[in-house]
Amino acid sequence: MSVVAAGSMTANAAAYLLHLPASRWLGPAGYSEFASLLAAQLIIAVPALALQMVIAREVVTSRLAGRDRTPQLRQLGYANAVLVATIAVLLVPVTAAVLNTSLVAAAAALLAAPVLVLLATEQGLLQGQQRFGELAVVLAGAGVARVAPAVVALALGGGPAVALAAAALGAAVAAACANMLVRRGTAVEGDGLVRDSDMRRLSVMTVLRASHIQLAIVVFTSLDLVIARVVFEDTVAGQYALGAVAAKVAFWLPHAVGIVIFPRMANPALTKSAVRFIVVVLAGLGVAMVAGAALLAPIVPFLVGEDYRPIVGLLWLFAAQGAILAILQGILLSAIARDRTAVSFVVWAGLGVEAVLLLTLPLTITSFLIVAICCATGTTGVALATVIASLRR
Repeated sequence: MSVVAAGSMTANAAAYLLHLPASRWLGPAGYSEFASLLAAQLIIAVPALALQMVIAREVVTSRLAGRDRTPQLRQLGYANAVLVATIAVLLVPVTAAVLNTSLVAAAAALLAAPVLVLLATEQGLLQGQQRFGELAVVLAGAGVARVAPAVVALALGGGPAVALAAAALGAAVAAACANMLVRRGTAVEGDGLVRDSDMRRLSVMTVLRASHIQLAIVVFTSLDLVIARVVFEDTVAGQYALGAVAAKVAFWLPHAVGIVIFPRMANPALTKSAVRFIVVVLAGLGVAMVAGAALLAPIVPFLVGEDYRPIVGLLWLFAAQGAILAILQGILLSAIARDRTAVSFVVWAGLGVEAVLLLTLPLTITSFLIVAICCATGTTGVALATVIASLRR
């Protein structure tokens, strides 16, 4: 877990350090556009998140049966990349209109999604085979490869569109390198596995069932940010976008826990203990991150400028929101591991309540955030109760 945590933290650190130059060099209005498009990119790339977990699950279950499904699983990744590319092309004009951005910037953000699907395919193979050292290398390398070109683009005076396009190019390089690493290290001969030709065929629908769970949690991490751009003027929306970085850090920083524990959750004999473990660990890490956000908040204006001082006192609340959603993600990963997707309807119901409240109530930036936290907390509690009841049955 520590090895994967190091790789994941490197990737997350790189991703969030990108927000420092972006927020300073683009200004609140330009940064709001940049952050909103990154949120949209994450949503359209949901099949990548689901695909990694589905592939990891299928690797675990097939290896328990003494089978090798690597060729089928890689084909599944290619099929999903084509699907995501098609959806991305169709959604470019819609995204540009809803978020009030240029078509070029929207295209640069969304067309990176199929590349992320290909990268997720390789990560899923490594995760399922429990090759955690190599997975850590891929996670860290992909994070740096996506961020470094974007920072260079911003330093040279490029706007959101140029920075997003540079990040997409870096992701493509990372996906190609990950493919070579996985192929070089895969050794089926001699480990007791046989090539699978009789087990059930995998299809895009296999990933779509998991995708609507991943989509629910990704929307939960981004919904308030998108709505803030709609209901607040640009400067306030940009301030909220920077505060949301703390929520994203608290959400993604413990991601390594889910990556490592997921193969245990996919093993029926270990599912119950793995679910208990992940909830307790994520809760403990969440408390630590909230405390860290409160301690570090005063230095934020010195890093990104005085324009963002109004959200300094709220950073611990943003971190609390992210920590709660991290627990929710851990709960939902157990549903993907067991291929039980009913709990996602609980999350979609919570999202509906949050959207209605944030769009209709006359809220300040503080009350807006508190409403989002309350919705996340209530949804997480109901989802946990649902999963516990399912495991008991």
